[in-house]
Amino acid sequence: MLRWSLTALLVLVAVVLVLLSMHIVTISRAASAPSVSAVLSVPVAPAVSSSSVVGRPSLSAHFVDAVLAAYHSPAVGLGQAMVADSVRFGIDDIYALAFFWHESQFGRLGVAVVTHSVGNIVCTSGYSSCVGRFRSYASWQAGCLDWFRLIATEYLPRGLTTVQRIVPVYAPASENDVSAYIAAVLSAVKTWRAGRLEVHS
Repeated sequence: MLRWSLTALLVLVAVVLVLLSMHIVTISRAASAPSVSAVLSVPVAPAVSSSSVVGRPSLSAHFVDAVLAAYHSPAVGLGQAMVADSVRFGIDDIYALAFFWHESQFGRLGVAVVTHSVGNIVCTSGYSSCVGRFRSYASWQAGCLDWFRLIATEYLPRGLTTVQRIVPVYAPASENDVSAYIAAVLSAVKTWRAGRLEVHS
């Protein structure tokens, strides 16, 4: 009987020792493994921002006019009309402003000084008022409206919705440095999204 009791006791001790060793191994592995919070805290690369012109206005009328004033543009006061056109056509006003900046420094350079054209739109058959090759308008508001209408009716329906796809058609390589044009527009957009007024090349 004593022999069986000792045997049972030895078996019990052996079982306890095995269980203890398994528990120690589990604790060791858990300690060396990274926690869930540590894994989730690994930085994720930010998504590339879209250059789609489609959307509601990014800029307020006040900010648009502040940018124009910073450049001493003759179009100061255009902000309200630009925002209204942006809402009407579903095209972000920040891109209209960027095209305006690149084409004529907001109406300060080139033919835009006399045409009141936001985007130096080429005159097409049937268009009544032109100066040289370019459409001419009675006011900056009229020129702005025509730019939004052009993009909404001639570009977006053809799937040309981003700066990278619009510019090669709007300002073809036969007349412009397409890559430089795209870079300039995106640089302006980045500047204004950051809340700064003046674009630095």
